[in-house]
Amino acid sequence: MQKNLILFTVSLFTGLFLLAQPPSAGVSKGGSNSYSFIEYQKSFPRPGDAFLRKEDTLQKQFEAKKLIWPARYIYIRSFKYDSQLEVWVKNELSESFRLFKTYRVCALAGSLGPKRMQGDYQVPEGFYYINEFNPRSNYHLSLGINYPNASDKILSDSLKPGSEIYIHGSCVTVGCIPITDQQIDELYILAAHAKDQGQDFIPVHIFPIRYNVEKSVKYLETLTKDDFELKQFAERLEDAFDYFEKFHQVPVVLVGEKGEYIINEASPKKIKPLAEVKQAPVKRPPVQHLHRPVDNLQEAVHQWPAFPGGGEAFMKYLDQLGKEMTAYLPKGVNRAFVQVEFVVDTDGVPVNFKVLKGFKDGEDFNDELISRMEKMGTWKPATLHEKPVAKKMIQTITVEGR
Repeated sequence: MQKNLILFTVSLFTGLFLLAQPPSAGVSKGGSNSYSFIEYQKSFPRPGDAFLRKEDTLQKQFEAKKLIWPARYIYIRSFKYDSQLEVWVKNELSESFRLFKTYRVCALAGSLGPKRMQGDYQVPEGFYYINEFNPRSNYHLSLGINYPNASDKILSDSLKPGSEIYIHGSCVTVGCIPITDQQIDELYILAAHAKDQGQDFIPVHIFPIRYNVEKSVKYLETLTKDDFELKQFAERLEDAFDYFEKFHQVPVVLVGEKGEYIINEASPKKIKPLAEVKQAPVKRPPVQHLHRPVDNLQEAVHQWPAFPGGGEAFMKYLDQLGKEMTAYLPKGVNRAFVQVEFVVDTDGVPVNFKVLKGFKDGEDFNDELISRMEKMGTWKPATLHEKPVAKKMIQTITVEGR
């Protein structure tokens, strides 16, 4: 087993090296690079503008925290339940990472647990690295991560595991990690500087929860109490979290033959399979919601729909909606992620709401949520070739009293 694991690991990191090589920023006639990765990124309008507006501010923030600008190495970790994205920095390999900034994640697609197939709208959980800088993103700017990784390729759908997972701006998501445009400007600059100085593998670790927050731990325990596989998967991620908390160094992550993560040779924790818990269904008459035929529904658009007031206003709306909906949570549940699908029609009216992921037997909650979202107001519709089109949206609402 150990021999197979080592061989697999060598193969994994060889693949990572090949995948991580960026195209040359610019090549002179003599064959050498004519300008740096930073200069290449500045040649695009959005990153160029971000550098002009944000770089001096970031440098002053580094100085205020007694950090060396620019950081030579960065480490990104995100916590789905806690809606946070942290940026850690250092300038020498032997140094410990220091926390620079924590951003709030605007919204979450899906629920806790790993991504396992295309179209499940799940944000992956596990250990990744940045493999793409997209200066022309539909979501302002974006940083791609290398999903599916070696573990995902074993454990996820073999034909359609999904792809194109990004950290991006615009505060909306269909399975990625969204932050505000101002925040992605900063993160893009930090990542570009690290890459420019030779950090080809900028690690991005995505956890279901912060394992040192009691409220988060209790939620995960409730979620996984009847799911042996999910519980075991979450505990492997906890090993990596604990290692970083102790040493402030990124752990070495191996992948076993069955796709399981092995963190710094930590031995797997023994978990007893849990007995199946059967719940009696709750029957109630369905509530009729507004539904109308939609023409010209497009998958790919040039401009996505815009909430009245923009991305910041949409984030505030979702936050307030989540607070209001706590009164309708089932007994014993203090926080939940609910995934809703709807269509922004050509006239900007949001229609055809449907709860994709919520509570089992939670019709009362779902009906109330849809009734409220049907009143959210008229959007600016999506456009394709400068003409309004209908666009399907999928949004996760975090329901929690604050």
